[in-house]
Amino acid sequence: MRNAAAGTGLLAALTLVAACTRAPAPIDPLPPQPTAPTASPTPSCTPEGIRITETGVSAAMGLRAMGLDLVNCGDQPYELRGYPAVRLRDADGDRITVRIVPGATGITSGFDAPPTRVVLRPGERAGAALLWRNTVTDATVVATEGRQLDVAPVSGRPAYPVALDGPIDLGNTGRLGVSAWKRRDPEVTTEPAEPSGPPSTADAPINPL
Repeated sequence: MRNAAAGTGLLAALTLVAACTRAPAPIDPLPPQPTAPTASPTPSCTPEGIRITETGVSAAMGLRAMGLDLVNCGDQPYELRGYPAVRLRDADGDRITVRIVPGATGITSGFDAPPTRVVLRPGERAGAALLWRNTVTDATVVATEGRQLDVAPVSGRPAYPVALDGPIDLGNTGRLGVSAWKRRDPEVTTEPAEPSGPPSTADAPINPL
């Protein structure tokens, strides 16, 4: 009888321990690994054999200068003479009314060289610049901010979307200057020269041409 009672007590104790033991928590799966940001795809060569891209914005004292680069990515010579024809759109794709100024009269100086005939062989490039100020002179007028840009090589030719690194913030000036196309010199890779002095602190933006 004692053995039976002892066995019954041991069984009850084991049952109680088993009931009080928590089941192991499920192991969470590994969190998803973050994906590395992908670089913006290089624009494809257009049907007329060119590719237009932005080369960056220089800014100083409210003045902006954005470089444009046009490369002949076709297999035939490509002729340019004149100014890029540009169109601004907002974030929704709606066209923004803005006055396009050939050169930079009334905006700044140094970008008013007249157009010349430029013939690009395959692989050669031309450059131009967009100039504007982000001045706000009237608080009752909504500041203009272009989020999308279309560029035609010259007026009358097809326009192509150009990816922007940031907005074209015209303030409420409503004016955008455009310089004429100019041939770009071939890129030459050389050893960096020793600096001859401290960097310049001039306020003028860097000429992207």
